[in-house]
Amino acid sequence: MKIIIADDHVLVRKGVKLILTEAYVDLHLEEASDGEDLLCKVKHERWDVIISDIAMPGRPLMEIMKEIRQAAPKTPILIVSSYPAEQYAMRFIKAGASCYLTKESAPEELVKAIEILRTGKRYFTQDVVELLTAVVDDSETGEPHTKLTDREFEVLKELTSGKTVTEISSRFAVSKNTISIYKTKILEKLQMTNTADLIRYSVEKGL
Repeated sequence: MKIIIADDHVLVRKGVKLILTEAYVDLHLEEASDGEDLLCKVKHERWDVIISDIAMPGRPLMEIMKEIRQAAPKTPILIVSSYPAEQYAMRFIKAGASCYLTKESAPEELVKAIEILRTGKRYFTQDVVELLTAVVDDSETGEPHTKLTDREFEVLKELTSGKTVTEISSRFAVSKNTISIYKTKILEKLQMTNTADLIRYSVEKGL
């Protein structure tokens, strides 16, 4: 079995590697330090499972996911993130992820998820199941930030973490004017007037 692990923290990669080498005998593991590195390796080799963090340097993984899905449409992607499920799980599942685990998950759950993904099925934890059920039960309601597009949500996170428009435009490789347009759309959708309002909202919602 071939698995690739993408995370910008060496200790996290080594920790996941240790868990998997203890669980599997016939295993080939490789590591990637960011999304671009992951994409390059996915394009050049076939993998049975892709394990990836979402908060890595460079382009957001949400964007790179689209290219990964094109390069390896049948390879399951297992997201292991420090962000709680309610923040990102639904977005990444819609983007093609087969599983969303938090880094607080038990090692046994990671192995269990991989076993299920290898059968061609997806694996959802209880908190993700509850999110999916909420969407099915009432798709028209929800927190205002759930109405943001994936790019708008990423820009919101950057703005409320203290990044300037210039810094954000550099990360996303777009013009400052484009980021300003995203900011305007975010303010309109959340019915707010300035960045301070966005920060207060993000703190209240645990974003």
